[in-house]
Amino acid sequence: MADKIKLLDKTFRVMIPAEKINEEVERVAVQLNERYKGRTPVFLGVLSGSFLFFGDLVRKIDFDCQMAFVKLSSYEGTETTGEVMQQLGVDFDIEGRDVIIVEDIVETGHSMNHLLAYLRTKKPASIVICTLFYKPEKFLYDYPIDYKAFVIGNEFIVGYGLDYNQLGRNLKDIYVIDE
Repeated sequence: MADKIKLLDKTFRVMIPAEKINEEVERVAVQLNERYKGRTPVFLGVLSGSFLFFGDLVRKIDFDCQMAFVKLSSYEGTETTGEVMQQLGVDFDIEGRDVIIVEDIVETGHSMNHLLAYLRTKKPASIVICTLFYKPEKFLYDYPIDYKAFVIGNEFIVGYGLDYNQLGRNLKDIYVIDE
């Protein structure tokens, strides 16, 4: 693990090592295993950022499930644009099904709000939100974030699926801007 890395014009330092990420993913998986035992929910991964969290999480569950992905975007560089664009959707019927949204990070909640509105039109039995990172200081909505691996402040982070201008997603640790 490199203590510091450089991506484009920014230097980052390790904030959360891979071992701690794995512990928290395991903790969330245990909670999901308790709740969904004997059921067959749909895991809905939000691309691109959730792909590592999604993959590690579903390998730790012990119930049957289906998987689908949606692609949303609202970021440019280190700032959110505030405008959410959906590029992919669920390609099978989720009416009457339990849906577990798997997201990399919930900040303002704009993207999730957009996705929730879309999913509710499909009439699922339930929807829960499972996120790797949650930033409560930036969150603007009143819907619950059901499962959170980490609650963090307003720092900008990369690694383990999160990017800075499409770089850094492959890093196994989480890095924060080193200023």
